[in-house]
Amino acid sequence: MVKQRNMKKYILYLTQFLRKTSRRLLKAGKQAIQWYVRTFRKLPWYGRTGMAILTGICSLIVLLIMIDLNFLWLFGKSPSMFNIKEPIQHIASEIYSADGKLIGKFYSENRTPVEYKDISPILIKTLVYTEDERFYKHFGIDFEGVFAAAKDYVAHGDARGASTITQQLVKNLFKVRSQYSTGLLGYIPGVKLLIMKAKEWVTAVKIEMLYSKEDILTMYFNTVDFGSNAFGIKTACHTYFNTTPDKVTVEQAATLIGLLKATTYYNPRINPKNSLSRRNVVLGKLYEHHFLNKHQLDSIRQLPTILKFRQESYNTGLALYFREAVANELKSWCKENDIDLYGDGLKIYTTVDSRMQRYAEEAVNRQMQEVQKKFDAHWGTQAPWRDRSGEEIPHFIEDLAERTPAYQYLSHKYGSQTDSIFYYLNQPHRCKVFDYQLGQKDTTFSTMDSIRYMERFMHCGFVAIAPHTGEVKAWVGDINFQSWKYDKVLSKRQPGSTFKLFVYAEAMNQGLSPCDLRVDENIPWEVEEKGEKKLWMPHNANGGATLDTMSLKMAFAQSVNTIAANVAHEVGIHQIATTARKMGIRTPLEETPALSLGASDVSLLELVSAYGTVVNDGEAIRPILITRVEDKDGHVIYEEKPEKTQAIPYASAYLMQQMLRGGLTCPRGTSQALWRFRIFDKGTEFGGKTGTSSNHSDAWFVGVSPNLVGGAWVGGEYRSIHFRTGELGQGSRTALPVFGYFMEKVLADPKLAPLYVAKFPQPKEKLDRSWDCNDYYPHYSDSDSIYMALGDSLRFEGEEDLPSIE
Repeated sequence: MVKQRNMKKYILYLTQFLRKTSRRLLKAGKQAIQWYVRTFRKLPWYGRTGMAILTGICSLIVLLIMIDLNFLWLFGKSPSMFNIKEPIQHIASEIYSADGKLIGKFYSENRTPVEYKDISPILIKTLVYTEDERFYKHFGIDFEGVFAAAKDYVAHGDARGASTITQQLVKNLFKVRSQYSTGLLGYIPGVKLLIMKAKEWVTAVKIEMLYSKEDILTMYFNTVDFGSNAFGIKTACHTYFNTTPDKVTVEQAATLIGLLKATTYYNPRINPKNSLSRRNVVLGKLYEHHFLNKHQLDSIRQLPTILKFRQESYNTGLALYFREAVANELKSWCKENDIDLYGDGLKIYTTVDSRMQRYAEEAVNRQMQEVQKKFDAHWGTQAPWRDRSGEEIPHFIEDLAERTPAYQYLSHKYGSQTDSIFYYLNQPHRCKVFDYQLGQKDTTFSTMDSIRYMERFMHCGFVAIAPHTGEVKAWVGDINFQSWKYDKVLSKRQPGSTFKLFVYAEAMNQGLSPCDLRVDENIPWEVEEKGEKKLWMPHNANGGATLDTMSLKMAFAQSVNTIAANVAHEVGIHQIATTARKMGIRTPLEETPALSLGASDVSLLELVSAYGTVVNDGEAIRPILITRVEDKDGHVIYEEKPEKTQAIPYASAYLMQQMLRGGLTCPRGTSQALWRFRIFDKGTEFGGKTGTSSNHSDAWFVGVSPNLVGGAWVGGEYRSIHFRTGELGQGSRTALPVFGYFMEKVLADPKLAPLYVAKFPQPKEKLDRSWDCNDYYPHYSDSDSIYMALGDSLRFEGEEDLPSIE
C-alpha cells in the first residue's frame, strides 16, 4: 500500500512538472517569435533579406542535427561516428551443394585495396573534374551544385546530379537509402526521400570531419562499382585494360570514369559506341579545366578504345555454369530487396549434389572427347561449316572475325582497306585456346586461325533433375567454362524427335492408348506460307513410308516421323503446343505442322523438366536451383516455394511412362544403345527418347528413371557446324552416352545408389487402356546377357531428320 501511494505521488509530481515546463516553453517560444517579428519589421529590406537567409541556414542546421539524433524517433537511425570510423567490409557470399559442400563463392571485394599513392593523378583529376569539380572546396555538400540543380529543375523540369564524391561514397559504404530506417515521418509520401537525402548530407559532413580529401578519394576508388563485376579501381583497371591504377593513360581513365554514370549503358565491352561517346565527354571536362590542351584533346578523341578485357570471375571448381545460373536466379530478388549478392555474406543453399555434379562433368568430358575425335576424323581438313546442301559456307570465318575486337580496332585504323585488315588478322601472335588435356593451352595463332580452331569443337549441355521435387541435381553448361560462357542448358535449339513426347501425351489425353494401331504412310498437310498454299509432307529418316501397321508404342520407340505427324494431325497442333506449355516448355512455340517433329526451339532445361512431368505422374514442377538463402547472421531471408501444377491427367502420364520404356524394350527402339551401360544390374528401370534435328545440327537424348531424369544435347556452336550425314551425328550416338556414363557413376556410388535404384510403380488406379504391347524381351534382366542376346539389334538405329515444305 505504501509503495502504491508513493508511486501515485511520483506520477502526480511528474505530471505537474511536465505541465509547468511545457507552459514555460510555450511562453518562451511565443516571446521569441514576437521578438523576431518586431525585429524583422524594423529592419530595412536588405536587413530583412539577410535575416531571412540566416534564419534559413540556422533552421537547416537545427533540422540536420535533429535528423542525425533521430529526435523523438521521427527520422530513423543514421550512421554513427563509430560506423564511419569502422565501415562495414563486404563479405563473400558462399554457395553450398545439397550434400553440404562449399562449391563456390560470390564476392565483390576480390581485389587488393590501393593506397592514394598507387592511384595515378590522371585518374584523380579525371574523377574530380567529371563528378565533383568543387570537391576540394566543399565539406561534403556542394550547395552551389544543389542550387544549380534546383534552378535547372524549375526552369527545365530536369535536374542535374548534385551529389558530391563524398555523398556517393556514403551511398557505397552505408546504403543509407536501404539499410537505415526513416522513422515515423518516413511514412509521409515525399518526406522519406528528403530524410534520406538529409542523412546523406549529415554523413558526408561527418566523413569530411574524420578523413582528409586524399582518404576520401582513396575510399571512393576502392568501393565504387565499375560494372562487369569489377569493384574497385584496381580490379577495373585489370578487367578492362590489363593494367594498374598507377599506369593508366588519359583515354583509359576517361573511359573508366565515364562509365560510372551508368555501368551498363556506358560499358565499353557491352556498348562500345556509348562508351566512346561518354569518354569523349569526359575528355572535354579535362580540356575545360586545362588538364589537356586543344591539340591533345583532338588527338586523344581520335583514338579507339582498345580493351584487353579480362573479367575476374569464378572460373575454378565445380558447377561453374550452375553457379552463374544461381546468380541470375537471385538477381531480381536481390534488386527488389536491395541485397548485394557479392558483399552481404549470404549463405546460398542449392539443390545440386556435388558428387552427381562431378559425375556429370566427367561424363560430358569423356563422351565429348570421343565425339570430337570422330568429328575431326569425319571432316579431316575440310571445313565443317556447311549449308543445307552440304556446301561449305563462304566467308563463314571472315564473318565471325568481323565481330571480334581485333577487327573493330583494325577497321577503325584502316577504314575500308580490307586487305590491310585481314593481313594483320592473319599475323600469328601468342594466345590461349581450349585443349581437352590442358584445359587451356598457350599457343601461337593468328586471329583467323584461332577462330577456325575454336569453331571446330563440338559442344554439349547436360542437366539432371529429381522429377518428384523439381530439384536440379547436376548441371553442365558446356565443355569448358573459361572458353565458352554461353550456357547450353539454357540455349534454344531444335529438339527433333524428343518433342514427340508432347504429341503422344496429347494423344493419350484424347483417349488413345500405346497399343492403338496406325499405318506408316505419308499424309500431306496443306499449309499456308506467305499467302501461298503449299503441301507439307513428313518423311522418315530412311526416306519413304513402309505402309506397315504398328502400335503407337512401337512408332514412338522407333521414332517414326510419319505416324507422329499423322497423330499430330488427329489431335491438333494447337492442343499439342498447349500441352507442351503445361508440362514445362516456356519458350514460345511456332504452331506449324513441323512442330510435331521438333522444329521449334526449346532449351534443354525445360525439355528435361517436361519429361520429369511424365515421371511425376503428370504434375509439373518448375526447376528448382535454390532451396534457401540465409543472411550473414544465419537468418533465413529467402526460401524456395515450388510451383506445382497438374499438367496432364495421371492416366496420360502413366501411359507415357510405358511409351518411354518402349525405346529400350521394343524392336529397333532408338534408345536401345543404353543397354550397353552397366546401369541395370541393381534393378533400376529406364526409359528414354532420342532426337536429331535438321542436318544433324542438334543431337538429343532424355533418359528417365523413377527418381531421376537427365538429358543431354550435343552440337556445334552454330547450327551450320555438324556431321555431314549418317549415324555419327545421331542422338543415340552422341548424346545418349553422356546419360549412360553419368548413371553408371551415380548407381555405382554406395551413398547415391539407394536414392536412385527403383522400378516404375504399378498403376495407382484402374486404367481402361492397354499398354503392354510390342515388348521384345523380358523386362530388365541382366544387362550383359541382354546385350549378348540382342547382338546386332543394338546398333544405332535410324534417327530422324526434319522434313521440308514441298
